[in-house]
Amino acid sequence: MEAVNKLVAYALATKLIEKEDIIYSVNSLLIALGLDAAEYEISDIEALSREISLDEKDLSAYLETTLKELDDFAAEKGLIENDSVVFRDLFDTKLMGLLTERPSAVIAKFNSLYEKSPEEATNYYYNFSKNTDYIRRYRIAKDMKWIAPTEYGDLDITINLSKPEKDPKAIAAARNAKQSGYPKCQLCWENEGYSGRVDHPARENHRIIPVTIQDSKWGFQYSPYVYYNEHCIVFNSKHIPMKIEHGTFCKLFDFVKQFPHYFVGSNADLPIVGGSILSHDHFQGGHYTFAMAKAPVERSFTVKGFEDVQSGVVKWPMSVIRLSSPDYERIIALADVILEKWRGYTDEAAFVFAETDGTPHNTITPIARKRGDNFELDLVLRNNITTEEHPLGVYHPHAELHHIKKENIGLIEVMGLAVLPARLKGEMAELKEAMLSGADLRANEVLEKHADWVDAFKTKYDKIDESNIDEIIQNEIGEVFMHVLEDAGVYKRTPEGQEAFNRFIRSLPAEGV
Repeated sequence: MEAVNKLVAYALATKLIEKEDIIYSVNSLLIALGLDAAEYEISDIEALSREISLDEKDLSAYLETTLKELDDFAAEKGLIENDSVVFRDLFDTKLMGLLTERPSAVIAKFNSLYEKSPEEATNYYYNFSKNTDYIRRYRIAKDMKWIAPTEYGDLDITINLSKPEKDPKAIAAARNAKQSGYPKCQLCWENEGYSGRVDHPARENHRIIPVTIQDSKWGFQYSPYVYYNEHCIVFNSKHIPMKIEHGTFCKLFDFVKQFPHYFVGSNADLPIVGGSILSHDHFQGGHYTFAMAKAPVERSFTVKGFEDVQSGVVKWPMSVIRLSSPDYERIIALADVILEKWRGYTDEAAFVFAETDGTPHNTITPIARKRGDNFELDLVLRNNITTEEHPLGVYHPHAELHHIKKENIGLIEVMGLAVLPARLKGEMAELKEAMLSGADLRANEVLEKHADWVDAFKTKYDKIDESNIDEIIQNEIGEVFMHVLEDAGVYKRTPEGQEAFNRFIRSLPAEGV
């Protein structure tokens, strides 16, 4: 079967296998496809591998086409339970798993490169994770991405299209499937090599790099959805809940010391302001500079006893304290003081309550990085209190912004990258046509939720036509995301809000604000 030869040639071209592995690889794929023979010459597969372009886009297209041919064949033969994207993913991940080295070999290669340079090691592992199709490049390429200029800098906007929507067959199958508690979650180490099921992704082609953080075993991997360059996940080898504490700051800097070209941060540890997986202790990082990292300190202060640590408030829509010093242990010591103070801090005038009826509300989203000779820690103050007016959270996107974004504001959004729902791609295309034709948005049940927003922004422009409407819509979405972040900020960007922020800082105690 020609597609088998093509896939083996791809594996050879991307160095997933060596020349000596060709026969074994062909036979492994034949077994998976229910075939007992194939026509091929090793020299022909070698020649085909040399013809494959190693350009990122070309590789992605080649693999997508080849896997589709194999999925089509498998569906026709009845090897795929239901011919839908979920079941095709389960099957072609199994095929790629047959061409993926065992964990020990991948770890040995990573460690060998790390001895030369941490960056060489992560470059290898990132490319490996793409070549195995653990990161599905052809899906990531479908994400809509742009930069939106705002008063706080250029925000990253993405409409996430790379997570496949579950079709009715898959939803029905998941409902009828026997429930399993293995792996406990999608971050557990037991995902490595797991065959998956209709409600849990296959990971036969996934390999994890062990790292030691604060004398304990952690795993290092990339996110399969890579929202930004080298988007990595660092997770505890044990399935234990997330918690922001002294040890969190120590672990973040331990990772940054080992991978100084990466930032790393943690979601907050409370619902609403935390991430989507609070049950498993983990961090996210990567090789990318977000708008928040570029944002300047707008006013500095000095905390008593920590005069050696540069401290300041960052010009950002959320409430961010930045600590900087060549001595990360001094940063950690000051971060402990700030965290402890914030956990118990109440300022009724600013509607900041440490707890209500015994339920804690204050926590922190921390992000660590190395900048030149200094270590840096950004502490984003968070509060998850709810009210009747704001049942999803007072410091959460408010209802008038839900037409664009209503999901929780986690670590990635905090730093300045909007991950927006897939529905917006179609809605924005429809909105463009409606605006150009002068249609009544309120008469359209899909677009009516955007009508007030459009009425508010269209008066800002002398003209809106085919030449500028795409840029206008994108920039206005960026403006909405800026307001989303302002809603999530505990201390508002008003004189009153910033004075309330200063009151908290003075309570540390600190001078200069």
